[in-house]
Amino acid sequence: MKNAYPQLKATTLAVAVAALFAQPLIQAQETNDKKLQAVEVVGTSPLPGLGIEKNKLPYDVQTINDEAVYRSKSLNLTEFMANNLTGVNVNDVQGSPFQGDITYRGFRLSSLLGSPQGLSVYLDGVRVNEPFGDVVNWDMLPEAAIGNITLVPGSNPIYGLNTLGGALAFTTKSGLTAPGTDIRVSMGSYMRMRADVSYGTKSGDGWHNFISGTAFREDGWRRESEGKLSNIFFKTGRQQSDVNWDVSLLVGRSNLLGNGLLPSYGYKDDGTRVNGMYETDRRWAYTYIDRTRNELNMLNFNLQRMLDGNTELATNAYLRYSTRRTSSGDAESASEAVTNLTNTRQTGYGTSVNLTKILDAHQITTGVSLDASRVRYGGYQAPDCELDDTRFVDDCAAAESVVSVRGNSYAVGMYAADTYAIDPATHLTAAARFNHAKVANTLTRYDTGAGVDQPRESFSYNSLNPSLGISRKLDERVTVFGNLGQSNRVPTVIELGCADPANGCRLPTGLQADPYLKQVIARTLEIGTRWKLSDDSGYTASVYRSDNSNDILFIPTDKAGLGYFSNFSKTRRQGLDLSAYTRVSTVDLRISYSYLHATYQSDGELFGGEREIAISKGTRIAGLPSHTLKLNADWHATPKMIVGGTVIAASSQVTQGNEDGNTEAGPRNARVDGYALLNLHASYEADKKLEYFARVTNVFDTRFATYGLMANSLFDTTGALSSSTTSRFVAPGAIRALMLGLRYRF
Repeated sequence: MKNAYPQLKATTLAVAVAALFAQPLIQAQETNDKKLQAVEVVGTSPLPGLGIEKNKLPYDVQTINDEAVYRSKSLNLTEFMANNLTGVNVNDVQGSPFQGDITYRGFRLSSLLGSPQGLSVYLDGVRVNEPFGDVVNWDMLPEAAIGNITLVPGSNPIYGLNTLGGALAFTTKSGLTAPGTDIRVSMGSYMRMRADVSYGTKSGDGWHNFISGTAFREDGWRRESEGKLSNIFFKTGRQQSDVNWDVSLLVGRSNLLGNGLLPSYGYKDDGTRVNGMYETDRRWAYTYIDRTRNELNMLNFNLQRMLDGNTELATNAYLRYSTRRTSSGDAESASEAVTNLTNTRQTGYGTSVNLTKILDAHQITTGVSLDASRVRYGGYQAPDCELDDTRFVDDCAAAESVVSVRGNSYAVGMYAADTYAIDPATHLTAAARFNHAKVANTLTRYDTGAGVDQPRESFSYNSLNPSLGISRKLDERVTVFGNLGQSNRVPTVIELGCADPANGCRLPTGLQADPYLKQVIARTLEIGTRWKLSDDSGYTASVYRSDNSNDILFIPTDKAGLGYFSNFSKTRRQGLDLSAYTRVSTVDLRISYSYLHATYQSDGELFGGEREIAISKGTRIAGLPSHTLKLNADWHATPKMIVGGTVIAASSQVTQGNEDGNTEAGPRNARVDGYALLNLHASYEADKKLEYFARVTNVFDTRFATYGLMANSLFDTTGALSSSTTSRFVAPGAIRALMLGLRYRF
C-alpha cells in the first residue's frame, strides 16, 4: 500500500478538478445539443501535409495560435507554455527569462549543456535542437513570426530523434496568413522593454511576403542580470493552384547574463541548519558574471505540391549556422578563482520529403529526412583571478586553451504512418520510423600546453521505432483513445566527449575522453478521452507511462565542478493530465491539472556535492513537482475591455543531490517547497486598430524557487567568504513585475 497513497491523492484531486467544471460543461451540453461541432484539423509530422481531424488521433495534441499567446500577455513563449500548456513546467536555472528550462511530463528541454534533453523542437519543419548537446536556444526563436504552436505527446517516432517525451513544432506566419502591419511595444519593471513588429503582403497572382523583427532588453531583476536580444525573420513565396513554395531567412543575436543558482540553507557538521545568501537577498548571485552570447543565421526552403485532390508532397531544405560564446567567473576556493570561457561554432544542414495521401479508408504519410552537422568547440580558462568583496571575478591572467573538439554527425530517418478508418467511428493508426545516426569527433588535449590530438572516434546507432494506437468516437462529443510508441535519442558530441568517470570535465568548458555511450530508448503508453461539448466547452483526460532505457545523465565527480556523462539503466515517468475549458456568461475559464511520478527504476549511484548517492528502484527524480494546477480566467467586462488572471500552483520537488533524503551532515529533507502564484492582465481596445494592455506577474511578490541542487558554498549568509558548507542551492523565482504596452494594427 506504500505506493498507492500518491496515486490515491492524485485521483482525489483530479476528481475535485473535474467537479469544478462539471456544472458549466453540463449546462453547455444542454444548450448546444443541436449546434454543429467544429472540426479541428492538425498536422501529424514536422512538415506540412493534408492534416487529420484531431479526434481521429490516438493521443492528445495541444495546439495554440499566436492570438492566444498574445491574449495571455506573457513575456515570451517559454513563460506562455509554462503557464498555459498542460503538463509543462519551467525551472529558472539560469535566471534569465530567455534561458528557461522547460519540462513536459518529466522530460526536459533546456538551453544548458548537461541537462538530459528529452523533447524535439521544430521550426517550419527544421529540427532546431542544436547538434552540440541537443539544447534549444529559446532566444533564437523569432517569436513575432510564430503563427502556431503544436505540442505532440509521447514517444512519437514520426518526429525523429530526441522525441522521448514529446515534440514541439512551431509554424511561422506568412503574407498569406498575416497580411498588414502589427506593432507591439511594451515596457515595465527592471527597465524591461520589448518591441515586436511584423508586416505581411499578398497579391492577386499568389505572391506573398512577410517580415518581422523583435528587440528586447532589460536590466534584470537580479543583480548584474541585464540582457538583450534581437532577430529579423523574412519570408517570401508564391501560392498557386497546386503549388505553394516559400524561402525564409532568420537572423538572431543575443547577449544574456544568467546568474544561476544561489545558496540557500546550509548544513553544519553537527547538522545545524543555517540561512544562506538566498534568505538574505534573492537578487544576489553566487559569483559574477555568467554571460552567454548567441548568434544564428538560418535559411530554409519549403515547397508543397498537390499532386491530386487526395495527395500532397512537401519538401524542405535548410542551412543553419550558429555560434555560442560563454564566459563564467567561478570561485574554486577561498583564495582561488577562474574565468571559464567557451566558443562553439555549429553548421547544420539537411533536407526532408513528406508525402501524404488519402486512399479509400486510409490516410497515409511517408517520408525521409537527412540532417547533418559540423561542430567546432573550444574551452579556455583564465586563471589567477581576483575575487572581490562583492564576488566579482576579475583581474585574471591570460586565458589558456583547455580542450577543443572537432566533430560531425549525420542522421537519416525513414518513416511511414497509416490512419485506417475501421468504421466511421473507429480509427487505427500504425507508424514506424527507422533512424540511423553516426557521431564522430576528434579531441585535442592541452595538458602540456601544446595541443595534442587524440585518436578520432566514431560511433553509429540504429533504431527501428514503431507505434500503434486506436481512437473510438463513442458519440458526437466523446472520443476515447490509446497509443503505444517508441523513440530514441543518440549521444551528442559533448556527451561522447565527456563520458569517462576517471577524467571528469567541467561543463561547458571541458572534454576529456569519449568512451561509448548507449542510445536512449523511450516507450510511452497513453490512454485517455476527449469530451467536446461545443466550440467553447470541452474536457480532456490522459493517463500515461514512459519508460526510458539508458538515460544519459551528467554525473558530478568528487572534484569540484567536474563530472561526466553516463547511462542510467532505467527511469520512468508516469502520470495524469486533466484539462477543461468553458465559457460562463462573459467569463472564459480554462483549468488544467497534472500529476507526475518520475522515478529511477533500477539500482545505481549518482554523485552530488561531496558524496555518493545510492539510488534504488522507486527513488524520485529531482527537479519535477508531483502536482501542478493552472487556472486561467478572462472576463469580458465590456465589448472593449478584458480583465484576466492566472493562478499557477506547484507542489514541492526533490533537490538534486538529496534524492535519498541525506546530506553531508546526515539525514535531512532538502526539498524545494511548493508555491502558488497569481498573475493579472488587462486589455482595452480603443478602436479597431489600437489596443492598450497591462500585466502584473507574481502579484503578491511570493518568495519561491523552481529548482534545487546540493553543492558546497564558499560564502555565508552575508555573501562573505567562509568555510565550505554543504548547502541547498536554489533557482530563485522572479519577484513582482509590471508591464504596460500597446498594440497597433493596420
